[in-house]
Amino acid sequence: MWDPAAYLRYDDERGRPFHDLVARVPVGRARAVVDLGCGPGTLTATLAARWPGARITGLDSSAEMIDRAAALGAPVDFAVGDVRDWRPAPDVDVVVSNAVLQWVPGHRELLTRWAGELPAGAWLAVQVPGNFEAPSHRALREVAGAGPWATELTPLLREAPVDEPVGYARLLTDAGCAVDAWETTYVHQLPAPAHAEHPVLTWMEGTALRPVRAALDDAGWADFRAELRARLAAAYPARRNLVYFPFRRLFVVARTDASAREKL
Repeated sequence: MWDPAAYLRYDDERGRPFHDLVARVPVGRARAVVDLGCGPGTLTATLAARWPGARITGLDSSAEMIDRAAALGAPVDFAVGDVRDWRPAPDVDVVVSNAVLQWVPGHRELLTRWAGELPAGAWLAVQVPGNFEAPSHRALREVAGAGPWATELTPLLREAPVDEPVGYARLLTDAGCAVDAWETTYVHQLPAPAHAEHPVLTWMEGTALRPVRAALDDAGWADFRAELRARLAAAYPARRNLVYFPFRRLFVVARTDASAREKL
């Protein structure tokens, strides 16, 4: 279960890659725009301002997220759904998938299918985290594999569920797209007031720790959380009430008409 409040603790930091991604989609007018994995909808709502004449749709598998999104009152059609089942309508000009596909096994095949099913000249914009070798995720895997919870947790935590930018570029080029792929490491400066929880821990509670919390009872979760907190505090020490949290993200923007390559 997703917790919108936990996810939105760092909404500015989580939102920046979305805006950087969408900025690379050079479409003045669009008929229909779809945000696959829209979460709480706050970023999806900005698409209505970017393309005011378009039909905007936000899709997410979490009913809790969609409830939060619908409460925004934005000019967006929000619906619960699995991105693996989504099929583009003939008028879809832009598809955005921001920080979603790392949760979807087999998403490379899904990207190839989308590229083939989208109309000619449509744009596909994807961002996934590329920080699975960061100290935060190494600590998560180490704690998960070392405690009494190892049997339950080890299958839930994958080493590298995403490809590198070159891999995505090759994949979508082979699918007939013109592709722009890049990576960015954001250095987030997270507030760390005295006696508060470590901010990298609270960040992870909104995303990577969700399956761990779901698998453990309250006592197991408390023990796991305490062990992970200690490791994160050592890996990301606070300095002047700030924690510096580098976060690598991978971006791909593709157009289904490869003859438009010079426009990228």
